[in-house]
Amino acid sequence: MRGMIEFSDVAAEPAVRGYLHEPDNPNGDALILTHGAGANCQSRLLTALAGAFASAGFLVLRCDLPFRQSRPFGPPFPAMATRDRLGLQHAVSAMRQKSTGRIFLGGHSYGGRQSSMLASEQPGLADGLLLLSYPLHPPRKPAELRTAHFPQLKTPALFVHGSRDPFGSQAEMKLALELIPAEKQRLEIEGAGHELLGKKADDGLPARIVTAFQQFFPQSAGASFTA
Repeated sequence: MRGMIEFSDVAAEPAVRGYLHEPDNPNGDALILTHGAGANCQSRLLTALAGAFASAGFLVLRCDLPFRQSRPFGPPFPAMATRDRLGLQHAVSAMRQKSTGRIFLGGHSYGGRQSSMLASEQPGLADGLLLLSYPLHPPRKPAELRTAHFPQLKTPALFVHGSRDPFGSQAEMKLALELIPAEKQRLEIEGAGHELLGKKADDGLPARIVTAFQQFFPQSAGASFTA
């Protein structure tokens, strides 16, 4: 892998800021990853996944959502969610300037939820979604489902979900995904909670997610890309 560099596109408003992971052997595709409500793009999960995807040939941007750029701590304000989605839209535009292939969008928890909402609002913006620990409902509030946009989601999506995630059980996730008309797949991580990566190192999990992603979004036969 070529390495990681800081990335900033301040021409857009809100700006795009984060870290770009450049692969040694590009496959032409790009992946944008962003964080949950209580984290930033420096999270252990995003950093590990970005490295794993870059090693597999993807150009990866892990970026801070606009709410996190505005303040280093604290959760997002619901009224500002539209701005966070606009930031993701700008990140897609920035990656289209750097990638010759497909653009994938996703993230952890809140970041993944906003990615899926953006994709439902703008079909065709991204070629696919990687949704890590989708926050199906608040813990202990199973009736407060966050699935209103699922019937409008036409973008293929890979959901990665821990079997001990309090934001949604595997049974609840399976039922909710039936609302999505697009092709979708659920990768269950046995024993994992909402953070997916626990306190103990799980060096094999990022590679497992990359493999599942590549199987769900196979490279087109005969595709040729240049570095």
